[in-house]
Amino acid sequence: MGRKRAWSPAAESKLRALYATTPRARLAFLLKRTEKAVKCRATLLGIKRGRTNRWTADEVRILRARYRDEITADIARDLGRKRQSVFIKAKALGLKKSREVLQTMGRIHSQHPKSIATRIKPGAIPPNKGLRRPGWYRGRMRDTQFKKGRPAHEARNYVPIGTEKIDPKRKVLMRKVTDDPSIFPVSRWKPVHVLVWQAAHGAIAAGHICIFKPGMKTFIANEITVDKLEVVSLEEHMRRNTVHNLPAPLPELVLMRGRLNRKLNRLERPHEKQD
Repeated sequence: MGRKRAWSPAAESKLRALYATTPRARLAFLLKRTEKAVKCRATLLGIKRGRTNRWTADEVRILRARYRDEITADIARDLGRKRQSVFIKAKALGLKKSREVLQTMGRIHSQHPKSIATRIKPGAIPPNKGLRRPGWYRGRMRDTQFKKGRPAHEARNYVPIGTEKIDPKRKVLMRKVTDDPSIFPVSRWKPVHVLVWQAAHGAIAAGHICIFKPGMKTFIANEITVDKLEVVSLEEHMRRNTVHNLPAPLPELVLMRGRLNRKLNRLERPHEKQD
């Protein structure tokens, strides 16, 4: 390490005079020192900063004239400000870089020693190669991570197999049939009327659906019997529930409502592609 450069009385005097109102980056440039050195010396001397230096009209004029076609670091150096300060002020003024300057800044950044040092080198070995997860931990990771093979009954909202509930969307009685952790939780529940039909007649053919006969739907498990059920094709099920079975003029009103809802949705989401 090189020897630290001592502070002369003249440099300290300039620091006392300017530190309260001058940006630290500007002071570092004037005193030919780093910002850290300026801050440490001011702390040692008991000098405190005043209100943040505001942008003057001349600085704003220079920024407007140079920002589009020059690198931000050069502008910040000449104004004695940090690059972040220049970025923030330019954004507030609505200034933007030209494409050529952005490309130049990208090339400079890509060739910076810190950027090159952080790149993944060809053939590099991943830092976590050979480590098992979980197993490695840092801080409270081991205490807070899920334990391998946790039984289903340890879940906060666990209910036993055989529990029944009414599905608010499908409007049918559901029964839990398994605790298999490999099955998504929603799929661990089956409609009771489907279970009753399958117990009597076996699996339902593809393209068909088990439903209640008209007027026989119920949410009481003991009342769900095979004689109240039937299996129909999806096509037949659609025909039974189509709006065109409603008396006039209800079908047309339902279609008009759908068109109105679609238009309202497009107005609320203008960024989406219009049909």
